[in-house]
Amino acid sequence: MSDQSAVLVARRAKGAPTQVQLAWLRRGLKQPGGKLPLFDLDGKRIDARTIRRCIEAGWAEPWFANPTKPDWLVCKLTATGRALADEG
Repeated sequence: MSDQSAVLVARRAKGAPTQVQLAWLRRGLKQPGGKLPLFDLDGKRIDARTIRRCIEAGWAEPWFANPTKPDWLVCKLTATGRALADEG
């Protein structure tokens, strides 16, 4: 399946991401391994609802557990999330 096809399938199945979700996903494009940030550009923690919704939609996936901060969701882009974020 091509990246464009993956994006179309993801959008039909899960709906389009909000602007906030898309902005968060796009920040992972330039990070090693597609790591998604824990904080926004102003240093505020990313809302857990944004992270969980992106995981549920298949655009992000948990990467590893943070032993010092177990409540933090350390995530990375999935192939579908990368294609969606890179679109346009």
